Amino acid sequence: MRPRRRDSRVTGAEREHVSRLLGAGCSTRAMARRLGRAPSTVSRELRRLGPTRVTYWAGPAQAQTRARWRRRPGRLDQDPRLQAAVLVGLRRRWSPEEIARRVRAEYPDDVTMRVSHETIYRYLYVLPRGELKRELLRCLRHPRRYRQRRGATVTRRQLVEPRLIDHRPAEVEDRAIPGHWEGDLLLGAARCPAAVGTLVERTTRFTVLVPVARRDAATVGGAFARRMRRIPTPLRKTLTTDQGSEFAGHRALSAQTAVQVYFCHPHSPWERGTNENTNGLLRQCFPKGCDLTKVSARQLRRVQDLLNTRPRKVLNWRTPREAFYGLPIQPLLR
Repeated sequence: MRPRRRDSRVTGAEREHVSRLLGAGCSTRAMARRLGRAPSTVSRELRRLGPTRVTYWAGPAQAQTRARWRRRPGRLDQDPRLQAAVLVGLRRRWSPEEIARRVRAEYPDDVTMRVSHETIYRYLYVLPRGELKRELLRCLRHPRRYRQRRGATVTRRQLVEPRLIDHRPAEVEDRAIPGHWEGDLLLGAARCPAAVGTLVERTTRFTVLVPVARRDAATVGGAFARRMRRIPTPLRKTLTTDQGSEFAGHRALSAQTAVQVYFCHPHSPWERGTNENTNGLLRQCFPKGCDLTKVSARQLRRVQDLLNTRPRKVLNWRTPREAFYGLPIQPLLR
């Protein structure tokens, strides 16, 4: 009977078995049948420590295997300056691709400051187990191996006289003129009354976070109105949201801010793609199920700064703050 195909690497327990069978005088093929391995696999294992079967011992063979599979120094281990830039970016919650592109943009003439995002991923996942590896993996946007299943679709209550995005000015679509925003609520635990309001400018991706004590329409509308009035008038033209009941006070919001509110079609989150992407970045700091009542205004400002100083591919690796205020590229290492 042909042995079932398995992993080609021999385990430590199998090495002990080979050592005992070798002492009992078994042939290579007999040992292969006992282990359920191919004869060539056993033959390679016996040659691991020398040219003859007499030189084989399980302990040294296992030690040699561990040494061979031990982590080899990579590019980031050999260049402390490049490693420092990568670690700074990771701790700012930037993705490996954002880090790689940003470093290249900051050091266009320095060929030693070049690293691919795949190299950064390999560096992270082959780090020895420990607190550093756990800390850095938590900085990734999706630290888990598989995506979680999407939740069930929630039925929204109908709004009074909503103006759909079909009626938005044409200048909103091409993103050529700043001042058009997308808004949403980031929710925490199911029983948590608090939420974080998000306002994202479509052209520069500049983000404003709004603390919301309760999710009712009056509280949400008031919080958004107070925060939007602090934005310069030329930079607040329209606001696009979903048809959630928390935005039922859109007419009062428009009256207080002179901002026309538009709504996406039901169950069409891609019509607010910029806002949805920003909410995904925010989940690194506020994971699903967290208690948002414990988030202070200082923490919210810190997270807002992290988002606005993060290089974005759509901005040619500039940060939203640089794009919003017209600043030059700021150095990563100071």
